[in-house]
Amino acid sequence: MATRSVTIASAVGLHARPASLFVQAANATGLDVEIGRPGEEPVDATSILGVMSLGAGHGDEVVLTAEGDGADAALDELVALLSRDLDAE
Repeated sequence: MATRSVTIASAVGLHARPASLFVQAANATGLDVEIGRPGEEPVDATSILGVMSLGAGHGDEVVLTAEGDGADAALDELVALLSRDLDAE
């Protein structure tokens, strides 16, 4: 299982547009991807409701995990996405 930690860069955190872009990218991997706050139960990263329910705000750390072929590369791409201010694009 591949794991990455990342700090949310979007000014509004993982809400509305940033959450939607992240969920689309997670779905595009074709892998089982989870996202969660450190020490909390992770949620399915392909679920918009799950991702928004995290309440992850700007500057919060989240942990991504994925299983399957290409998991490391997929998580690297998702980390790069969350490291940008998706509201400013």
